Amino acid sequence: MTFPENFVWGAATASYQIEGAAKEDGRGPSIWDTFSGTAGKVHNGDTGAVACDHYHRYADDVKLMRELNLAAYRFSIAWPRIQPDGSGPINPAGLDFYDRLLDELLKAEISPYVTLYHWDLPQALEDRGGWAERDTAHRFADYAAAVHARLGDRVEQWATLNEPWVAAFLGYGNGVHAPGRKDAAAAMRAAHHLLLGHGLAARRLREAGARSLMLVVNSAPVLTPAQVDDPAAALSEEDAAAVRTIDALLNRQFLDPALRGAYPAEVLAAAERNGGTAHIRDGDLAIINVPIDLIGVNYYNPCVVQAAPGTPADPAWPGSEDVGFAAADAPVTAMGWPVVPTGLSRLLVRLSHDYPQAGFMVTENGAAYDDAVEGGRVHDADRLAYLDGHLRAVDLAIKQGADVRGYLVWSLLDNFEWAEGYRRRFGIVHVDYATQARTPKDSALWYRDVIAGNGL
Repeated sequence: MTFPENFVWGAATASYQIEGAAKEDGRGPSIWDTFSGTAGKVHNGDTGAVACDHYHRYADDVKLMRELNLAAYRFSIAWPRIQPDGSGPINPAGLDFYDRLLDELLKAEISPYVTLYHWDLPQALEDRGGWAERDTAHRFADYAAAVHARLGDRVEQWATLNEPWVAAFLGYGNGVHAPGRKDAAAAMRAAHHLLLGHGLAARRLREAGARSLMLVVNSAPVLTPAQVDDPAAALSEEDAAAVRTIDALLNRQFLDPALRGAYPAEVLAAAERNGGTAHIRDGDLAIINVPIDLIGVNYYNPCVVQAAPGTPADPAWPGSEDVGFAAADAPVTAMGWPVVPTGLSRLLVRLSHDYPQAGFMVTENGAAYDDAVEGGRVHDADRLAYLDGHLRAVDLAIKQGADVRGYLVWSLLDNFEWAEGYRRRFGIVHVDYATQARTPKDSALWYRDVIAGNGL
């Protein structure tokens, strides 16, 4: 099994999850500093204050990437390092760190894929309303332009947002992520303002000469239990309606405005029932619908639903009345997420068919398992099998016509896993948080060889 010539192989991380140095060189607090510092919000009271100490160990981490044959590294910029108050003067020391990181990557012949927002909003902006307020979208565009002005000479691949569904609905809807608000109307506004920020920032980046623009979404096929193994399974009218509703809220809510310039009817109906649509102003969708080159797809598992008449809307899914979330008949990871590689191939083929104006890259795919170092090695057979199965799914999608241009494993390092703290390990490299020692797992050594041979 050989992947196409020029297929991009790499790994991904996020700033708050690995950098640490939370109070160094002028960095301001983010909503994740505040959230994780609040009792009861994160498992074991863990925070990202130190994390993997990547801020100080980046050179060794880049050396490790080179040893693993990575050709691309997707990382995010910490907005609070660049603008501690979310707006106003730029903090040169914050950009200095990314200067050093970029130079190290390019010296190692690793292409940087920069994500401008991976959930660490400056707390000062949240104090002024956060993503529920329209002004945050404009502040994001200013920040994006400032980062490009300093780093754009060495970065070709720019992603505006990472997983806006998570930022909006887990952050403002059910409150399990920062900033921890529980307000369906605020979540709907946040989703729109994130998209508006994407459009405003993408236009500023394009005007400044950015060569390749990407929007990264968490995406999944929405299936009934019957469809997990049989995509042709006949559905009742009620089950089909449940699938359409959740597909609109998870997938089409973000991809349709960005690539088609319109919201799905189901999303507008959900907004009407949760605060109305006054926040969607004339001209917004034209701004959001800026041409992009790549859609980044983060896939972990399918979303399994069925009709459940009388069920109230889930707080993370405004507009999901009469929908029940179900379990898939499949093995699960340490996160409890079902392992269904075929979901990735179905998703990529479907998205390529629905949105042919852009190419695709798998920008996150991976699994958490309970790993341990034994005799200097980490034998993570479950993760290796997970990655093997999902790479085969990518190959199948390409053979079925999907324009998939690369694969970035999540994650390079074990790290701060948001509300789960440090108890969940997604990395292909084990991190001992007490000593900061890095140990490549069996999956990393296998992935190194897959990259060397451009296939399985």
